Amino acid sequence: MTSQTTFYFSQLLGRRFVTPHGSVPGKIRDFLIDLTPWSVNVSEPVRPRVIAVKVKTYDGLKIFDFSSFEITRYKGVLRVICNEITETNTEIYTNCLWIRENILDKQIVDINGRKLVRVNDIRMVMIPSGAFAIAVEVGIEGRLRRLGIDRPIRAIVERLGLEIPGKFILWDDIEAVDFANASIRLSKASSKLDNLHPSDLADIIEDLDKASRTYIFESLNEEKAADVLEELEPDAQVHIVETLPKEKVADLLEKMPADEVADILDELEKDKAEELLNEMEKESSEEVRELLEYPDKVVGSIMTTDFMTFSSNLTVEEAIQALRKEKPEPSNIYSIFVVDGHDKLLSTIPLGELIVADPTHTLRKIMKKNPICVYDDDNIDSLAELVSKYNLLAVPVINKAQQMEGVVVIEDIVDDLLSRRKTR
Repeated sequence: MTSQTTFYFSQLLGRRFVTPHGSVPGKIRDFLIDLTPWSVNVSEPVRPRVIAVKVKTYDGLKIFDFSSFEITRYKGVLRVICNEITETNTEIYTNCLWIRENILDKQIVDINGRKLVRVNDIRMVMIPSGAFAIAVEVGIEGRLRRLGIDRPIRAIVERLGLEIPGKFILWDDIEAVDFANASIRLSKASSKLDNLHPSDLADIIEDLDKASRTYIFESLNEEKAADVLEELEPDAQVHIVETLPKEKVADLLEKMPADEVADILDELEKDKAEELLNEMEKESSEEVRELLEYPDKVVGSIMTTDFMTFSSNLTVEEAIQALRKEKPEPSNIYSIFVVDGHDKLLSTIPLGELIVADPTHTLRKIMKKNPICVYDDDNIDSLAELVSKYNLLAVPVINKAQQMEGVVVIEDIVDDLLSRRKTR
């Protein structure tokens, strides 16, 4: 049977360690852990290994190699023995972090819980191959333990028939987020944050301080960064846009729907907005400029210009193939829009109806005339009643010449209603 000793990092802070001869070289101040995976098998759990220990000695702070250390428990008491004292230089290490300096009391992301949490302690284990960090504690018990009052508080709570809730997150399920000053950066290729939904990641970023916001945002790939920027609250969007280089911001804005870009630029100073528009590609920039011309209270100010139109002569199968080829955002294809040769709106066909229709029929055969639509200069207040009355998920927007200008989807209507409620 493999011997092992489990313990908490806080239990060793300030603890003296001894040599086999009984001398006391110093007190433990911190552990350096190596975050490099020990196995190429991605399915195996991540367990950072302790490789060095920071020690307070009579001669000041020193760093010792941890390979000759042993941690055991005797009659319930932890004992730390150093069989051979070997000083080491941390400059030779890469992808490493100090537990106390860089992790304890810091914010991390609980990947499964999709939220920001604070590290109160570290659960660790000592086995023959070394000491490893296995989980972080984010519950109140960790705070009580560090204050040295966990046992008396637990005794009182147990008499009341209650218990102190403990909460652990396995190391595999966390991502560090505020180590901006450490010698490690998040890996753009392997960061667990890339696996989170943009909305969840946006919520996490909004809870961070400004420096950490930028640090995390810059660690994301461009596609994910654009999606997250779209989901952030206006104040966080403005901070990100004003912090990053204009070239990078312009690249991100080009990947976003024009209406979302217009909303962001509307929050900026005019000079800054104009600077970004000039940096963007001409086609994308012109699309955004058109939306910015609409007053705030009209439909055109919240419509998206990312939509597809179809000729009534196309068959159902041809329309479906066109959708598959273009791969529009799912939120933009609640319905398809049939237009004539002058882009005048003829009909709206819900996607569900298109899918179940005979693939050989033309769109003219299955479409209904007199589609529900709104003008681009209509008041926004008319939308809520319209979608409620007709159970619409998307409303086509036309100009006075009956030509398609854009689409308002249900999400934009709900967002508008919620934002106005917040400002009341």
